[in-house]
Amino acid sequence: MQTNWDDLRIFLAVARDNSLSGAGKRLRLDPATVGRRIQKLETSLQTVLFTKSPQGYALTETGQALLARAEQAETAMRAAVAELPEQSDRLSGQIRIGAPDGAANYLLPQVCAAILRENPDLEVQIVALPRVFNLSRREADMAIAVSAPTAGRLIVQKITDYKLHLAASQEYIRENGAIQSVADLARHNVVGYIADMIFDRELDYLEEIGLTKVPLASNSVSVQLNLIRQGGGVGVVHDFALPSAPEVSRILTEDVSLTRAFYLIRHEDDRRNARLRRFADRLCNGLRAEVARLEALT
Repeated sequence: MQTNWDDLRIFLAVARDNSLSGAGKRLRLDPATVGRRIQKLETSLQTVLFTKSPQGYALTETGQALLARAEQAETAMRAAVAELPEQSDRLSGQIRIGAPDGAANYLLPQVCAAILRENPDLEVQIVALPRVFNLSRREADMAIAVSAPTAGRLIVQKITDYKLHLAASQEYIRENGAIQSVADLARHNVVGYIADMIFDRELDYLEEIGLTKVPLASNSVSVQLNLIRQGGGVGVVHDFALPSAPEVSRILTEDVSLTRAFYLIRHEDDRRNARLRRFADRLCNGLRAEVARLEALT
């Protein structure tokens, strides 16, 4: 029986994605090739690692046992690579960032583009999803969050505070009249999150303001902003997003002003990874500067 790191790498991808197609995308391999490699690994180990069903690939009890060992091997491999001397000051290789869509749409593109201009051998992937990322399952190398996790083997670094205010389009105000107080909002359409899809308590802005009825809702802040741009109603908007929507203006700034923060989350096993640490430092510095620049324009 011979099992090499490449076998375990493919096994981990299938275990994490629960499918050959998902693992293939992660590994940049044809799903059929992934399937053959898993079959070969099972034959080599003389055991069944996955049960197959229309819902995907689920780990057997033996597969669960191997998963723990394979993750230990992955940690050791990442640590070994991290300790290799760097050949230059430039960053290279692939780095995947998970982020809520507000940061992913309005901050990360320009910050990451600037980093890539200085590091042409670097490949950055931005995964924009309104949810918490699981770094233990290696869904990303690092993630941006709106609250600091209190459990797990994680490195947590505060990036910056940011501001949010109520906003509406000039067209909406013209058609529906000026909004003089928070009490006036009761007669206006409110744009916000779908209540049962708020994945972090820090995003429950409207409850903090005392608004419960949300006629126009989305789990995406960029969709919410577009609803507001189209005259759909009044909603809470990131100040750093407003320069991209000149037809939208802040309202009731003296009555409603929210402050939240972004945090950069990395796995504890990557603490000694100099490449990820250097990228994280550049990313945080870039995000701080970009938030400050965009908020100054509002």
